[in-house]
Formats: sequence, structure tokens, C-alpha cells
Amino acid sequence: MPAPAPKPPAPPPISGPISVPGAFADNPIVYFAVTDRFANGNPANDHAYGRHRESNPADDVATFHGGDLKGITDKLNEGWFRELGVNAIWITAPYEQIHGWVVGGDKAFKHYAYHGYYALDYTVLDQAMGTPDELREMVATAHRQGIRILFDVVMNHPGYLDLQTARELGLKVLWPGSERATLRDYHGFIDYNSFNFADWWGRPWVRAGLPGYLDGGRDDLTMQLAYLPDFRTDSTEHVRLPAFLRRKPGTHARDLPDATVRDYLVTWLSDWVREYGIDGFRADTVKHVEPAAWAALKRSATAALADWKARHPADKIDDQPFWMVGEYWGQGPERSPLIDSGFDALINFEFQDQAPQFAQPEALYSRYASLLSGRPGYNALSYVSSHDTRLFDRRRLAEAGAALMLAPGAVQIFYGDETARTPGPAPASDPQQATRSDMNWATPDTAQLAHWRRLGSFRARHVALARGVHRPLSSSPYVFSRVDAQTGDAVVVAMAVDGLVTLPLGGTFGNGEALRDAYSGQRVDVVDGRVTLAAAGYVLLERAPAPMPAAPLAPAVSPPP
Repeated sequence: MPAPAPKPPAPPPISGPISVPGAFADNPIVYFAVTDRFANGNPANDHAYGRHRESNPADDVATFHGGDLKGITDKLNEGWFRELGVNAIWITAPYEQIHGWVVGGDKAFKHYAYHGYYALDYTVLDQAMGTPDELREMVATAHRQGIRILFDVVMNHPGYLDLQTARELGLKVLWPGSERATLRDYHGFIDYNSFNFADWWGRPWVRAGLPGYLDGGRDDLTMQLAYLPDFRTDSTEHVRLPAFLRRKPGTHARDLPDATVRDYLVTWLSDWVREYGIDGFRADTVKHVEPAAWAALKRSATAALADWKARHPADKIDDQPFWMVGEYWGQGPERSPLIDSGFDALINFEFQDQAPQFAQPEALYSRYASLLSGRPGYNALSYVSSHDTRLFDRRRLAEAGAALMLAPGAVQIFYGDETARTPGPAPASDPQQATRSDMNWATPDTAQLAHWRRLGSFRARHVALARGVHRPLSSSPYVFSRVDAQTGDAVVVAMAVDGLVTLPLGGTFGNGEALRDAYSGQRVDVVDGRVTLAAAGYVLLERAPAPMPAAPLAPAVSPPP
């Protein structure tokens, strides 16, 4: 029996800005952080608006846990995202949410808007997320590392009207004693027959099934999703600000001339881009908003980012345009007509369910490459874990990480997949809450983290992985090449390999060419169209960087007389 191959050394970490060949839109590597659950950089904002946590973990699943924009900045400064190869961070909507809680999960828990999907005021930051200066610092820190910032945005609905917010806004729709409401009697304190609900968003703005409002429809575009008020983005009626927003302290909302509901939302969301240099949006509930509304948002945000870059030339990453990805439930990797309504990519819900193919991914990779290689005018953002579906099996995260980070198209890392974050508690009526547990900074799986960092930093250097022509070179061991003709970028990858291996290159690299295995850090030369090296699970071959020239010798200095 031959002696076992020596364990390859760990490759050195990358540093400085990430340089990705080609345009960002060709190789997005997006890190999605539920901001409130990621990192607490400023504990002083933990109890904004009087929000508080629950002592019982089962009751605490949907409270605000303290994560904020400063926490993301701190992790940027530590190099967390850079070492993963990330070139964009998607954060949950940071604008002001409803202040209190609503009944969640069949009266099982207090559901706060920690996730950013229950908007109250689109024009100001939620105090739990931080301050305008902290947002500017986060964006600037990311941009210095070549990392874009993407906001999660919602045009389908604002938040529910909770008891606390109704009291604070002075809306006369509550019965006395609402401050003592519990999960069991919560709705008993709301007078759902009151016409004073007109002082809330009002009939011209939303469908809400309340006195004086239009009821939600039966189709995707006019329904009330989860009984949330549905913005009338399809209406051509010119509207003024809702009564509550007109008198709300601290709002930046102002009446717009001859504006529809859609016009207000587009303006409010684009203003974040124009003011702070936000690089892109992840659009929520895309199927529930008219395509024309998304197209209007893309046009406005694109102009806003160009304006910001013109005013801040030293603070921009590059001159590439605003980028937008949409969440259309059930969408796969195929091109959707929605791409023509402003989307550069749509989230690929299919990839997570392809787990049976991850160990032998040739059929999967070939199909995705047939759709996404080259420049077909769109992209698909694949993931293995999601806040809306489930966390991938933690026992198979290494296999899933490799399958994802080596796949054609765009990729999304869900916070904690790289550290094997465990699911949190969740009631049976709302299992998605388990996917949003606190980031496991104290107990990261360091081997898992090293694995994801090697894969991510390799992907960041190689647009060929995302857009290259895919060619299988061997089935056992599984070896493939990807070559991007537009940039000349090329890689050869082997999966599930251990020990001393000889791998075919299929002519991807020439004889005598020096290569580097980005997984182990080894340098090898091509001999007879092959390479031989010690493997430890994966081999990620790229052209070896040229050796640094030796520093010239300092001239001899004569001793003083």
C-alpha cells in the first residue's frame, strides 16, 4: 500500500480589494445577512422604540436581537467578507419598521419586524439598524474593498398596524387598555369597524379589507399577501401623503406633485441610492407587483446611482450600473420575461433542491452552463440555504458549499452556512423562524470556514466559473474545465479527490505552464497535458501568479573616512 499523501498546506488568505475579471453582473458572489441576527456593533440601539427581548428562547424567536449596520462594518474591517470572496452584501431592509409586535404563528410568539418586511416609513433608518453616519461608514468601508451593498426592498406591502405604533401615531382605532394586550387577546383591542383607519395609509394607498378601503383581490397582483396591506402600485390616481405620515415626527416624506403610489415608492427607494451610494436592490415578492413598477424602480435607481457616483468619484467602486435581483417564488435558472422589466438576475429556488446531485454534479453543471455561460443577458442567483425556505443539512455543508461555489451563474451565501450556524427554535406554525438564528461567532466550525473561504476566494478570481464554457474531462475522479472566451480566464476543477492524483487538463493549460491549486496552495507544472499533486478533497487549478522579482541589491556604501 502506498504511503498516504502529505496533507496540503492551507493557502494564504487574500487581502485588499477583490479583483473580479469582467463585470460584477457576470460573477456576483452575494452574502445575505439578516442584519438583526448577524453582529451587534452598537448595543446602545438594542432597545429602539422600547422594543425588548423575551427571556424564554421559544418566545424570543421574532424579537430584535441587536444586530445592526455597525456590526456589518466591524466584520468588513475584520476581513470577514473579503476572505470569503464576497463582492456584494445583501442586507435586510434598514428603513423604519413598525415599532411594536403583531401576533405570530397561530398566537405562538410576538412577531416584530426584525427582518425588514413590515415597513412603516421608507424615508428614514430604523433606529435599531443605526444612524445615517453608520450607514455611510458601512457603505464606504465595503466600497474600499470592492464590495457592493444591496438593500432588500419591498414594494408590495407596508407593515401591519400594530398596537404600539397605532398609539404613538395617535390613530383612534384602539380600545382602552391596549398597552396590556397579550398574544391571546391582541386583536380584541383593535376596533376593526372604525372609519378612523382612514387616517392610516388610506383607501388611495392600500387594499386592506377595512372600513373605507378596497378589499384585496384574488390574483397575485392585488391579493393581500399574509393579510398585509397591499400597495396599489397599479393605480393611476394621483395621491397625497397618508395622514399618519404627514404628521409623523422625523419623517422625510413630502408630497410629490402629480404622483401615484408607485411614484412615491420608487422615489423613496431611489433616494437611498442617491444619498448613500447603494449599489443594488434585492426585490421582495416580485410576482405580487406589476412588472412595469419594477422597470420604473430600475430606471430611477440606475439614474440615482449614476448621480451619486458623479458626486462621489473617489468613493465609488467602478462605473458599472445599478444591479437588481428579484425574488419570484419558484423561479428556476431559466430566463424569465421579468428580466425585461429591469432585473439583472432572479433568485434560483431550484438549486437547493438539487442536493441529490451535489456529489455527482455533472448533469447539474452541464444544464446550468447551457443556460448561463457566455453573456445571455441575465443571471440566476443560486443558494443552498434561505430565510424563506430552510437551512441546508448541516452535516453536508462542505459538499453543498462546493456544489454552490463551483456552479455556473451567480451565487448567494446565507449567513452562517460558512460556519455551520445551527437552526434556532421555531413554532410548528412558522418553521422559517428557525433559519434566522443568531450568527454563531462564539462557536464557528473552523474547518467549514476554511473550506468556504478557499472556494469563495477562488471563485472571486475566476469569472470562468460563472460564465465559462463547461467541459467534463473525467468522470472518475470528476474533473471539469471552464473557459471564458471573453476574458481568457480558465480553470480546471477536481471534486472528491484524496491522496496523490494525476488529473487531465483537456488542453486547458499548455505543457510546461505553471499552475496553482487554490485549495491547497501547491504549485505544479503541466506535463503531457496533466498535473500530479497531493489532493485533500478538492483541486482548484488556476494559472500560477508570476513570482515577485527579487529586490535589487542596495549599492555598497563606502565607510566614512
